[in-house]
Amino acid sequence: MSLRLGNLGRGALTLAVVGALGLGGLLALRALTAERIAEQQRASTLRALAVLLPKEYDNDPQADRIDVVAPAWLGSDDALAVRRARRDGVLQALLLEAVAPDGYNGDIRLLVGVDARGRVIGVRVVEHRETPGLGDPIEIARGPWITGFDGRSLSDPAADAWRVRRDGGAFDQLAGATITPRAVVGAVRRTLQFVETHGEALAMAPVGETLAFRDLPPPEDSGR
Repeated sequence: MSLRLGNLGRGALTLAVVGALGLGGLLALRALTAERIAEQQRASTLRALAVLLPKEYDNDPQADRIDVVAPAWLGSDDALAVRRARRDGVLQALLLEAVAPDGYNGDIRLLVGVDARGRVIGVRVVEHRETPGLGDPIEIARGPWITGFDGRSLSDPAADAWRVRRDGGAFDQLAGATITPRAVVGAVRRTLQFVETHGEALAMAPVGETLAFRDLPPPEDSGR
C-alpha cells in the first residue's frame, strides 16, 4: 500500500512539474508575442510620422510630445500621444494618435496629422483587424483610399458631408465594406473637432504632461 501511495505521489509531482513548465512556456510565448506586436505598432507609427510631418519644422516632434486622455474625442480610454511640430517655436502641426472604436472587427488605430490651420496633412492606419480583401484597403499599402483625407478640414467638405457616400457624404466607401470606412471617417472628423476645440491647450502644454478631456464632441448634425 505504501509503495502504491509513493508511486501516486511521484506521479502527481511529475504532473505538477510538467504543468508548471507548460504554463511558464505559455506565459513566455504570450509575453514574446505581445512584445512583437508592440514593436510592429511602434515601427508602423514611426513610418506614418515620417509621411505626416509638415514640410517645415525645426524641433523634434518625437520629443515634443504630450499624452491625452479624451475618450469621447479620440476613441480610447487610454492615454494617446500628441506630437507637436514647430518652427521657430511656432506650432506647425499636431500629430495625434486616435482610435476608431467601431470598426467591423474592433479598434482601428490611426495617426492623424493636422496643420496649424486645421487641415488634414494626412491619415495613416497604424493597427487594425479588418477583414482582408474587404476592410484592409484602408491601409496605404493596399490602396489610395486613406489619402482622400489629405487637405480636408471641418469646412471641406461641409459638416453634413463628413460621411461615406452611401450615407449621403463625400467620402468613398470600399467595395463590399461600409462599416470600416464609416468608422475611419467618423474618427478623423472627431479628431479635427478636438483640435478645433482644444488645440491651444494641446499646443501650450509642457512636454511630457498628460491632459484629460471629459467633454463631448458636438452632435453630428450641429454643423461643426
